[in-house]
Amino acid sequence: MADPPAGCARTTGAVVGAQPSTDSPPIGVEVLSVSVDSHFVHKMWNDHELVKMVEGGVPFHMVADQAGNVGRAFGVWDEHQGIELRGRFIIDPDGVIQAMEVLTPPVGRTFAETVRQINAFQLVRASRGTEATPAGWEPGQPTLKPCPDLVGNVWKVWQPKQEK
Repeated sequence: MADPPAGCARTTGAVVGAQPSTDSPPIGVEVLSVSVDSHFVHKMWNDHELVKMVEGGVPFHMVADQAGNVGRAFGVWDEHQGIELRGRFIIDPDGVIQAMEVLTPPVGRTFAETVRQINAFQLVRASRGTEATPAGWEPGQPTLKPCPDLVGNVWKVWQPKQEK
C-alpha cells in the first residue's frame, strides 16, 4: 500500500483503525504499508498515534519510500507534488497484481473490503478457476461455476440483495 504525503502516513491509520478483531481468522497474507515518510516518522506515527487506535500499534511493516521508487513502480507517485497517492494492491503468490485501487490523499479505504477481496481471490485460486465470486461475495455464500450454461443465468444463482 502506498501512502501520501510526507509527515503523515495516513493510509496506515485508516487500515489499522479498521483492523479485524484478534479472534478473526488469519487470511495468510503479508501486509506492508509504504509511504514517502522516513522510518523515523513511521516510528513516531506508530508510537504516538497508532497505539491509541490498535493495541500494540501497527501489526505490519511500514516501509519508507523517500525517493518514491516503489510509488513509481506501482504508478502511484505524483511527480508534480512529490507524494504517493493512496494505493492498495493485492498481489498473488506468483507476484501478479490481482487488484488495485488508487485514491487521492483525502479519501480512505475500508479494511473489510480488502479482506473480502483477498478471501475471494484465494477461493478462486484454490478452485483453479472452476469457481468465481459475484459482486459482494462473502465466504460461505454461493459461488458461480463458470461455464456456457451460466451465460444469461447468473440471476438464477446470485441476486444483488445477497450482498451484505
